[in-house]
Amino acid sequence: MILCCGEALIDMLPRQSAEGAPCFAPHAGGSVFNTAIALGRLGAPAGYFGGLSTDLFGTQLAETLAASKVDYSLSVRSDRPTTLAFVTLTDGQAQYAFYDENTAGRMLTPDDLPALGDDVQALFFGGISLVSEPAADAYAALSLADEYPPVMIDPNIRPGFVTDEAAYRARLMRMLARADIVKLSDEDMAWLGVTPEGLLENQTALVLITKGANGVEAVTRDGSLHVPAAAATVVDTVGAGDTFNAGLLAGLARDTLLRRDALVASSLEYFRPAIELGAKAAAITVSRAGANPPWADEL
Repeated sequence: MILCCGEALIDMLPRQSAEGAPCFAPHAGGSVFNTAIALGRLGAPAGYFGGLSTDLFGTQLAETLAASKVDYSLSVRSDRPTTLAFVTLTDGQAQYAFYDENTAGRMLTPDDLPALGDDVQALFFGGISLVSEPAADAYAALSLADEYPPVMIDPNIRPGFVTDEAAYRARLMRMLARADIVKLSDEDMAWLGVTPEGLLENQTALVLITKGANGVEAVTRDGSLHVPAAAATVVDTVGAGDTFNAGLLAGLARDTLLRRDALVASSLEYFRPAIELGAKAAAITVSRAGANPPWADEL
């Protein structure tokens, strides 16, 4: 199982009522949640760990996970509210306003961390769950523990959501130094002040730089390769990077590369099919409204 650890929230997506008034529709979302959903739909053994509310929206999140064949049995349920993210779109690009105080996801603590069984093949972390304590410290502790399977991180940095920049930077840099796979955008790299080559000086074996319509650059200690973006008519970009993450992980698992020794020893070209799967899956997601990853039979 590929266990996705992080936020699950409700994206309040902009819509228009029958009378023409602006309104918002609740859709299950969150970067880590979306990656778990996409993994399940692609047929990979997928799990989700995070704080899930027992409220109306938490029930919606749980039902969405189950419908996409994602095991969420390790998650912590509570009666705290669900995180809400109100989304606005400008030229197809999403901007977010988060309501996250005292929520089920944010109040997860290190004491809530599960014991991982041998069935957990890899761990995935990212998104806003790495920003705010105590949940951010809990996820960091999980990612930095000894004797754990390969770790992938996509920080998906949203500077406007960061309240304690020094603490966030320090936490994220510790996690990145121990990650086996790191995915960043150009904006993420600029904000962090890192380079792929610098990341590869640590434990990281594979760095992926996503460039939107210009595709993906994969970098290892052996060099780099470019994978073009799959053709798509863009409706919006919500969930595109999350779907790419899932396609990449599903492809690596399919090709028996989602092992620490294989990630280190494999030549760069061995990673191309998994990267192409991620790009193809993401192209389908951007072609329709909201974070709606494809099922395997749509590829």
